[in-house]
Amino acid sequence: MFSNFRKRYIGDKGFYMAVIALIIPMIVQQGITQFVNLLDNVMVGRLGTNPMSGVAIVNQLIFIFNLTIFGGLSGASIFGAQFYGKGDEKGLRHSFRFRLLFGLGVTALGLAVFLFFGDQLFHLYLNKENSSPADIAATLGYAREYLLIMLWGLFPFMVMQVYSSTLKDMRETFSPMMASVISISVNLVLNYLLIFGSLGFPKMGVRGAALATVIARYVEMLYLVIYATRRKKKFTFLQGAFKSMRVPLPLVKKITITGTPLLLNETLWSMGTAMINMCYATRGLTAVAATNITGTANNLFSIIMMTMGNAIGIMAGQLLGANDIEGAKDTVRKVMFFSVSCCVVTGGLLAVCAPFIPYIYNTEEAVRQIAAQTLIICGCFQPVHAFVNCAYFTIRSGGKTFITFLFDCAFTWVVCLPIAYSLSHFTALSVVWVFFFVMSADIIKVVIGAFMLKSGIWAKNVVNDTAA
Repeated sequence: MFSNFRKRYIGDKGFYMAVIALIIPMIVQQGITQFVNLLDNVMVGRLGTNPMSGVAIVNQLIFIFNLTIFGGLSGASIFGAQFYGKGDEKGLRHSFRFRLLFGLGVTALGLAVFLFFGDQLFHLYLNKENSSPADIAATLGYAREYLLIMLWGLFPFMVMQVYSSTLKDMRETFSPMMASVISISVNLVLNYLLIFGSLGFPKMGVRGAALATVIARYVEMLYLVIYATRRKKKFTFLQGAFKSMRVPLPLVKKITITGTPLLLNETLWSMGTAMINMCYATRGLTAVAATNITGTANNLFSIIMMTMGNAIGIMAGQLLGANDIEGAKDTVRKVMFFSVSCCVVTGGLLAVCAPFIPYIYNTEEAVRQIAAQTLIICGCFQPVHAFVNCAYFTIRSGGKTFITFLFDCAFTWVVCLPIAYSLSHFTALSVVWVFFFVMSADIIKVVIGAFMLKSGIWAKNVVNDTAA
């Protein structure tokens, strides 16, 4: 019995070497990124609860932009990974062009929304009943200062994502990792200099944090673009990529049809998540600060979970592109089991560390207590989220993007958001209990995801009949 289980769910040494070779650069990249995000968050948190809350509100809104970019590029990445698996260089080049054109359009739209509707969006997070007028006014001022500078970073973030996603389709994960390492090193140093005015630099507070982030994003973009451009013999899709921005209409239609559910999914899911955070915010700025700490720390402990999802999408996509359907199914089973097993460990570590993490912030004891409790909940649910994340990327790898939309976004709006809204507006439950019940809803997704994976409806080659 165990031998059958091992054969089905546990790979051999060669399998794990291939998985590790793919995920290690992404783990290093994500690990450093999330660690620096934590330090960045702590540095801003040293300024006080109001500055931290203002920055947290802006970052939640920019998170929607980031995921919209990610979602729009994801459709092209499905084709990019399968084109690469098929050996179709021209198809990969067209998918790159599509990403760039899409990214430019979304960036322009994002700038317009933030510039004209920024204040209205900020007020959605500011509850007048549970926060003083002085705290609300201060938080609003910090949010405005931070946003106006952060807008300069939207363009380099988009370009970096276009290049990074295309290179990852080719299993090139080292250069995006190096770009990220350099970028976050710059960000960390500039944070220290500009937030606190160290070594003769001006003390800029939240404006310094924003400026450091923007400069770091330009550094990351330039590194990746220069790296790829100088290696056109390796990254042959870049040869002649900018001579024309033409993308064959049949491919545009296919990417659009396949990718639109992903775009809507990431955009609406991030909006749904933002609205859930607004529900938490009904408990006051204390809840805003606490959930900000929770989100930042949880992301650091979720690195393996996030990278395993990307890995399963890349590996399954390439196998599907090569018409190795059974190989794709076998890979998915084994990577998923590996991911869930790893997250049992990382989730346990998070739960153990949870009571201590909030004490690195300069904030009120009430904020620390809430953050500690919500972090324990995150740790307990991490294996659940690992399964759900792998299921999401698996279904997506075969082009079943509408099902992915229903699985991820629709679930957030139909199940998670109503739970958060009902409990926060119609009960006196604390934000910790509201948070727990929202997280518990993902158990339903495990059941749904397991059914869809077992059915095999996701295992499909989407590039065989695509004109490139």
